[in-house]
Amino acid sequence: MYDGKEYVGRVESVDLKADLATVRIPAKGLASLTLCRTKMVRPGEWVVALGSPLALSNTITAGVVSSVHRSGKELGMHKEMDYIQTDAAITFGNSGGPLVNLDGLVIGINTMKVTAGISFAIPADYALDFLEKRGQQESPVRWYLGITMLTLTPSLIQELQRRDPAFPSVSAGVLIWKVVLGSPAHLSGLSPGDVIVRVAGKDVLSSQDIYKALETRQPIQMDVMRRGEVIRIDVSPN
Repeated sequence: MYDGKEYVGRVESVDLKADLATVRIPAKGLASLTLCRTKMVRPGEWVVALGSPLALSNTITAGVVSSVHRSGKELGMHKEMDYIQTDAAITFGNSGGPLVNLDGLVIGINTMKVTAGISFAIPADYALDFLEKRGQQESPVRWYLGITMLTLTPSLIQELQRRDPAFPSVSAGVLIWKVVLGSPAHLSGLSPGDVIVRVAGKDVLSSQDIYKALETRQPIQMDVMRRGEVIRIDVSPN
């Protein structure tokens, strides 16, 4: 905690798709932040992202809201959710921290940075719904891969290649942004930075091709571009 106290937490509820969880700790009277509905958020308003990037505690970055409704389908992330896009710097350390407006209200939960000036947050709306549903009957088990994906559009490929000349020369595909430790993707050898170009012998144009392959509930053969070479990897979702 901010005062140096440490508690043993217990995970109570988990949303694997959105990478959210509730953790209970044996403490009372702790300060809390208020979650703000997305309908109150406006493009162009100033926000701050809080977190601990590179183990540097209590770090704050600032920026503006670039878009309130960036489709998850477009990003290759949670396909049933729109994300908040901001130019506030979000790195692995402050992923999971709050995105707060100038009124001190939490408008989102920091998720990922694609490149400089392009970061995303889960809307507080989704977190509120998740909190309301916790403790209810568990939803059916979904086939789980364990990656955060990003659909590569021509403009995004051009921007990534401009910022990183070593970025693979591809015309389409899905970029693996994050791999969950111990997940089927991690155990199969997939790595952040890999670009999935084919699944089961079919070209991958968007993250929807990955979701569709998961529906077969069978091991998946993937061709990924890594450091200029195409590597074939077999993945067994669970």
